[in-house]
Amino acid sequence: MQNGLDPVRYQTGRAAILVSVAVNLVLTAVQMIVGMLAHSQALVADAIHTLSDLLADGVVLAANAQSRKAPDADHQYGHLRFETAASMILGVLLMVVGAGLLWRAFGNLQSPADIPKVHPAALFVALLAIACKETLFRYMLKVGERIRSTMLIANAWHARSDAASSLVVALGIVANLAGFPMADPLAALVVGLMIARMGWKFFAGSFADLMDRAVDADTENRIRGHLLATPGVLGIHDLKTRKLGDMIWVEVDIEMDGSLSIAEGHEIAVRARARVMENEPVLDVMTHFDPVDPDEAQFRQ
Repeated sequence: MQNGLDPVRYQTGRAAILVSVAVNLVLTAVQMIVGMLAHSQALVADAIHTLSDLLADGVVLAANAQSRKAPDADHQYGHLRFETAASMILGVLLMVVGAGLLWRAFGNLQSPADIPKVHPAALFVALLAIACKETLFRYMLKVGERIRSTMLIANAWHARSDAASSLVVALGIVANLAGFPMADPLAALVVGLMIARMGWKFFAGSFADLMDRAVDADTENRIRGHLLATPGVLGIHDLKTRKLGDMIWVEVDIEMDGSLSIAEGHEIAVRARARVMENEPVLDVMTHFDPVDPDEAQFRQ
């Protein structure tokens, strides 16, 4: 079964997202309630940030289910780009949330005399949020790298950005308790900026993938190495790659001995394709047989 449709990969990714949903659901409730009772604008902003994670998890779960569908008459290359689209939606969601928090923080800073002192309970919740989000980041990143899910890895880094924002919130609360009342709304402002920046990174990266961006140089070099290491392959040219969700589509011209029969050349191409797909997250390798003189090919190398 192809990597992109692997049911184990799907179930593992879904389980990780459900863990994220459970953690964020509890954190959202605790941060919002304590933030409002403790008069901490920064903690409320962090609660909204955590709420955006819940919405993001819902998008990821839906895309994860859609992307594993087999090719059909209308989607002959499969549905893997649902994952890329989901990452783009995550980016837009984060930019909108970040802009909203910035607007609110700027408004609060216009009336510094009205900023109340924060209750110490807000600091405890902020520290709890840091611990939970950092643990969630490490867990999802490990799972995402194991199953090669860019969507899950993106969600993991989202959790890391949440931990960083909670750290900013904790520092703002400490400063507020120490006698600097504007520190709390300033922390909310920083949280908004961090969210918007992360959203832009997700959006820009996903948009580039939808525009058929090639893989990075290291991945391309590995693919090139797998092809050239196949017995019977004398050289390659016109190697092209593009992203399809978490998978890669490869097209390449393979140089082989011109005296080979069609069947012999086809067999070499099949082995080259299999070698690449066994070692890289490649959906398919489209090959073209270019006949060459073995002596000339060896001389070029």
